[in-house]
Amino acid sequence: MDAKRAQGIGFAAVMGAAAGAALAAHRGPRRAVTAALLGAGAMTAVDAAARAMQRPNEIPAVWSRIAASGALAAPAGWVAGKAGASPLAVGIASGAVAGAMGVRPQKVALGPAIGLAVGAAMRHRPPAQVAAASVVAFRIVSQLLFRDPQVALLAERAPAEALPFVVPLEARTRYVGTGYVRDLAAATAGTYQEAAPDMGIVADLDALAGPRFDPATVDPPVREFYEHTTRFTLDIVPHWRPWVRPGYLLYRTLVARPLGQANVPMNLREAQRGVHSRIDTITGADGVVSTRGWIRTFAGTGEPIYVGIYTTYRHEDTGYVSVGFPLPQANFTATLAPRSRDDGGLRLTSRGGDGQTGHYLSYIDAQSRALTTLAVHGFAEELDVHVDEAGELRADHAFSMFGLPFLTLEYRISRKPAVTG
Repeated sequence: MDAKRAQGIGFAAVMGAAAGAALAAHRGPRRAVTAALLGAGAMTAVDAAARAMQRPNEIPAVWSRIAASGALAAPAGWVAGKAGASPLAVGIASGAVAGAMGVRPQKVALGPAIGLAVGAAMRHRPPAQVAAASVVAFRIVSQLLFRDPQVALLAERAPAEALPFVVPLEARTRYVGTGYVRDLAAATAGTYQEAAPDMGIVADLDALAGPRFDPATVDPPVREFYEHTTRFTLDIVPHWRPWVRPGYLLYRTLVARPLGQANVPMNLREAQRGVHSRIDTITGADGVVSTRGWIRTFAGTGEPIYVGIYTTYRHEDTGYVSVGFPLPQANFTATLAPRSRDDGGLRLTSRGGDGQTGHYLSYIDAQSRALTTLAVHGFAEELDVHVDEAGELRADHAFSMFGLPFLTLEYRISRKPAVTG
């Protein structure tokens, strides 16, 4: 038996023992000890059965995860009861926590409602039992209502070439920041250039040609923006949906700013301070630019907004854009398919439904470079770049989560003044 398997069995046994003891604690120490032994055996059996049925690159079966969540909830309910919480309060709190862990707004709302119903029905039962029942009931109901998985294990320790839609570049420090491309060049022995002149996020729009995108139909200003991005300045106008603002504020404070990545303006006032945009590059020994890092910062402070690595690749007869956002020892990649617009614009969408497009969170092994990748189905985005009726270049970048729109970034794109000398 390998160490990983032994660790899993040990954790399942401890979890089951704690749950059994909590569920039977009201019946005295002897019954609690007996229940702990039974619980340890039951969860060990559940773990063994789930692992035996588990296929490669697949998370454990849902029934085993539901059993584990109920086992974890029982001791927490026992502690809450000892602190004076009523069974009804424990039910509501347990459902709320389970719903919040589901992340999807519908699940967040469903959790407390199920907890309330279970708590009311079991108002004379011990809090540990109420907590376990509330969580299990929520998991079963949500599984029946929300059939589509929002996150799925796509690959485990797979070679990077097996996942062409993933950008296999991670941050080697806890802070990403504006120096990421420079640090990457030093680590890969490439030639680094900060703020490369006349550089685009893609080398040639023709590389994206496919059945649903003809580069010849694209307006010249749209093509120029993609192939010569640094000729333009960008102003951002963020449009946040009210329901997501509190969560984003918490995320920004605790994650984005300390990480130096994905730090979108919170409001128009902040965006009006200005955005500075540059593309840093790494050139290989063959003289070809191998890495294009589009770095956007707040003009006044230099604080990072986005650090994205832009790549293109072809699969079968279609070209794709993959944007990798480095994270510590990981990468969040958005792979987008091009679509022609009737007005000469270009739409990039993650809703291709072709096995390539989507969002992918990957852990990158520092030694082997192998990828363990999650497909984040619940996240979607579309970027529309077009010329408006006034002849101005515009872009609308729309994001949705769990089918609910939550943010649109409106970009006003202007050509930089010509440099004379």
